[in-house]
Amino acid sequence: MNKPIAIIAGEPNSISSEIIFRTWKLKKNYIHKLFFVIGSTQLLNLQKKKLKYKIKIKKIGKNFKISELKGNALPVYDVPYYQKKSFEKISKKSNKYIFECFSIALKLSKNKKILGFINCPIFKETLLKNTYQGITEYLSSKTGNKDSEVMLIYNKKLSVSPITTHIPLNQVNKKISTKKIIKKVKIINNFYKKYFKKKPNFAILGLNPHNFSRSKNPEEKKIINRAINKLNNQKIKVTGPVSPDSGFMIFKKYKFDVIIGMYHDQVLSPFKALFNFDAINITLGLPFIRISPDHGVATNIVGKKIANPNSLIESIKFFNQIK
Repeated sequence: MNKPIAIIAGEPNSISSEIIFRTWKLKKNYIHKLFFVIGSTQLLNLQKKKLKYKIKIKKIGKNFKISELKGNALPVYDVPYYQKKSFEKISKKSNKYIFECFSIALKLSKNKKILGFINCPIFKETLLKNTYQGITEYLSSKTGNKDSEVMLIYNKKLSVSPITTHIPLNQVNKKISTKKIIKKVKIINNFYKKYFKKKPNFAILGLNPHNFSRSKNPEEKKIINRAINKLNNQKIKVTGPVSPDSGFMIFKKYKFDVIIGMYHDQVLSPFKALFNFDAINITLGLPFIRISPDHGVATNIVGKKIANPNSLIESIKFFNQIK
């Protein structure tokens, strides 16, 4: 029996409901597995009315059957959350509700009831505060996989992964290590071999501009080169350290599948300039597949009916490869 996909509704006062509605309306245009939403039916109905989407929403129970996920009505695993207005200002008021949605998805994953889950955007500054760097780290902690999590921003033409994620720039050189680079590259390598049946070709960027520093023992020499040599000795295809200012110019020429960067914006900024919404965020190193659209809550366009659902659709389509 094919297992369904769960979609966590995410921050209730964001574009999440709109991209869910648009994704559901367009579902006949792409191949997908059965999916349902974990969220508040009361709130989704309120936002559906505000956004003027003519779709039906139906509530499913804790012991739902696969047959309940079929049909023209959007199936929702109801999580109680009351809000007077369709959209309000983002605040910590929603935290309990969002964490409950994640708790349900984690439980369904643990009990093998779903193939994996997608979470729509959340505002981590309000939700996570100083507890976790991001949802990636939150999930790895909750599943007992701390320090094994890998953020992979995936596109068929090129993927990227930062060794460090949501930390200040002045902490990056203290948080990278040869061991961490090797571990994350091996996790990505195994993922590509398992799901795409290929050995990926990696480029690893240096940390400093042009891979140059006046330091006697720069990071490229004491950390990154050592990792590259050890990975090549393990028959993993790695080139580097590649100069950060040219890595994205030469990826087609050298047929790189994945570019590894030392910090978040080093790889995410040029990647988004190249691929816009045509990408998904996959968390590796967990006992299940977790994906999120590669964009944020977009409070500046909430309620305007212009949110782009492509990344959520691509997230759903990715599960076609998962058995």
